[in-house]
Amino acid sequence: MTIARSKVTSQGQISVPADVRRRLGITPGSVLEWEEDGDRFVVRRAGQYTFEDMRRVLFPNGPPKRRSLEELKQGIVDYIRERHARR
Repeated sequence: MTIARSKVTSQGQISVPADVRRRLGITPGSVLEWEEDGDRFVVRRAGQYTFEDMRRVLFPNGPPKRRSLEELKQGIVDYIRERHARR
């Protein structure tokens, strides 16, 4: 379902219709993101990500392996040692 239409200028600029700006909370200075999704493009206001978007970025291969508290603590110790090791 088409919400609104925009026309592209000779310089490649478009105007975002007022209804769309209101619904997305777009104000002067807002940044829009363009994402390719198969055979279509999705435009959204930058900074608005769904939980699913975040999960896909953080865990592209599924959920991480469960670890014990001792393993987590040891990982922190190892990281700090490596990070602050004298070289």
